[in-house]
Amino acid sequence: MDLPVLSSTALLTLLLAVGLFFFIRASTKDRIEVARLVGDRPEADLLEAIQQYFTQRAYRIASVDAQQNQVIYEGLVRASTFLTIFLSLLAAVGILCLSLVLSFLFPAVGSGFLGLLILAPLAGLFYWKKSTRQEQVALQIAELDADADMDIRGPLLVVTGHRDELAELQQALRLVPLSE
Repeated sequence: MDLPVLSSTALLTLLLAVGLFFFIRASTKDRIEVARLVGDRPEADLLEAIQQYFTQRAYRIASVDAQQNQVIYEGLVRASTFLTIFLSLLAAVGILCLSLVLSFLFPAVGSGFLGLLILAPLAGLFYWKKSTRQEQVALQIAELDADADMDIRGPLLVVTGHRDELAELQQALRLVPLSE
């Protein structure tokens, strides 16, 4: 093959490898959001349902602040087995492509670059170690603004937590997001 073709292919493959590296690194990033949700039932019933929800999901009450009307739940969030395997496979494909390009660039080493494939499971291990962690969900009951729509009835919950947990909570308890 031509040297300009090989060097440009190597450059593009390296850029893709860098992108893959940052994709794997970003898979462990905290995605904390604040949601303002309105319940469709009385406050006491909603609080009981929330307590049951978090108990079922292996969260426990970490602290209660009566002055701010806030409860903080804490629980161990485990990494996704599917994502661990998927990231390992992505890393294996990326390393394989890089190895093939390097073997064309440096024919003396040849298929020795394929030995780099043993590094692929490190991507899954990295994700597994970083994604299994203690997470907190802060739940605060607030008052609806007097200017708010009159169609909205029920307590206003201000929930701070991981976006996936907020989506699950919203779906499980049929909470409606408050439009700003």
